[in-house]
Amino acid sequence: MSRLTIPFHTGATRRQWGAAARAARALVLLVLAGIGGVAGPSLAAMAAAPRVVVDIKPVHALVAGVMNGIAVPRLLIAGAASPHDYALRPSDARALAAADLVVWVGPALTPSLEKPLGALAGQARRLTLLDDPAMVARDRAGAIDPHIWLDPAKAIKIVADVARALIALDPAHGASYSANAATLAARLRALDKELAARLAPVADVPYAVFHDAFGHLERRYGLSDVGAIALGPGRAPGAGRLRAIRRAIAEAGAVCVFAEPQFEPALARIAAAGSGARLATLDPLGADLPAGPGAYVSLLRAVAKNLVDCLSS
Repeated sequence: MSRLTIPFHTGATRRQWGAAARAARALVLLVLAGIGGVAGPSLAAMAAAPRVVVDIKPVHALVAGVMNGIAVPRLLIAGAASPHDYALRPSDARALAAADLVVWVGPALTPSLEKPLGALAGQARRLTLLDDPAMVARDRAGAIDPHIWLDPAKAIKIVADVARALIALDPAHGASYSANAATLAARLRALDKELAARLAPVADVPYAVFHDAFGHLERRYGLSDVGAIALGPGRAPGAGRLRAIRRAIAEAGAVCVFAEPQFEPALARIAAAGSGARLATLDPLGADLPAGPGAYVSLLRAVAKNLVDCLSS
């Protein structure tokens, strides 16, 4: 089969790109149908469904759950990349230009996406999760804490908001979106109860984190985080900050210091040195998890397991 290419350049209009993308997708679907079909969403549903782009893996998992059996949303930031300083790739630009709906947490998490969204996805519907006042909480430094997905109750609200946005765009699949959202919400309520039971025995055990990424989780389950090494994701701690966090770890008798895979682990070792605190890792994004509907539950269970394993050993 000959290679199909679709040119994209900054001067191309969204309509031109959208037409080319739809033509390419139709050709791919025809080819797949000719060789016996594919697993997952039906070809007809995929052809008719809106094109959805999502910023990070945990939110992508929730959106994918709502779209289950209809289409697969596009994930922008995968792997161990930090969303706080993410650089847009050409393929991301093409996806945004063709999008019907963009779901993102907001500029507090991915400031580098704010201008590209306006320039490339200006005609797409945009669901900015932090626009909902119920999602907003502040970290120790007084800034908005954008890590809202780490609270399953807020994840349930995200699912409902995503379902409404999809139904407005694609009423033909409205019943499926509603049913998927109800199933996913029930699963998240069960997960919330599971995590509460697992974390309750270690809720009073003090620990420190690399940066204030876990406030939503900690408030939900009453955990005892005594301090953060860095005051912000883009702010490397100086000598004064390291002395302050070492003092907080010692005074609180912190049992663990948690690094993150998105940031330099040596700083966690320095902060814990001489305190007797164990070193472990908490990943708020699920860098090593495969993207898809199951990633959210897997992520929250992994975070809870790492907390319990370190704090109770």
